[in-house]
Amino acid sequence: MIHLKAKEAYLKQLQKELRKHTELETILFDYDVHLSEIILEESDKETVEEWMICFTNRIGSPKEVADLWREELSVTHHTTLLHFFLLNVCFFLLGGFFTFLHLFHQAQWLQHIWNILTAIPTMIMVLYMLFWGLLGYEIGKSFGAEGKQLMRKTFAISLLPNLTLMLLVLFRVIPHEWFHPLLSTTFIFLCIAATILLYPICCVGYYFGKKQSI
Repeated sequence: MIHLKAKEAYLKQLQKELRKHTELETILFDYDVHLSEIILEESDKETVEEWMICFTNRIGSPKEVADLWREELSVTHHTTLLHFFLLNVCFFLLGGFFTFLHLFHQAQWLQHIWNILTAIPTMIMVLYMLFWGLLGYEIGKSFGAEGKQLMRKTFAISLLPNLTLMLLVLFRVIPHEWFHPLLSTTFIFLCIAATILLYPICCVGYYFGKKQSI
């Protein structure tokens, strides 16, 4: 029937415009439903061209619809990057704030917490590395194969606080005494090694997240 041919032609154009969009199947299904609803409401069209004009007037052309979805995906990418970056910054701000309290407010309970934390550096490091695995996993699960570039970009930008602190410590801009007894030469090298491992860990998380998205 004419209206079915018109719907098929519209969806085919929309699929071509969206190409490898991560939510292609869902979008096509939703617009299949929208077009079917329009067909039920409009029954006076006699040619494919008339139906295509009707569809375009009601929901926009396939190109316009695809542009809207690409824009939304771009915003989602930006939001994901910003969330992980700010979360990592919050870790550093929290650590800096607690270090400040430890240095300038000699409360007994603060010293007790500080002693506990400095006694379990390996556990803290492992938990922090899991955060980077989670970063890769969430991007892989949310964006699938199309999320690899986003993962790389998010990783690079989110790592900036780590590299900044590392350089400040290595060049003793930040006195090592501030982190006593945690900050030893061995621990500094362990941190450097762990930082090198963050990207592979992120990639492993992305791999498992991508498998979940399939």
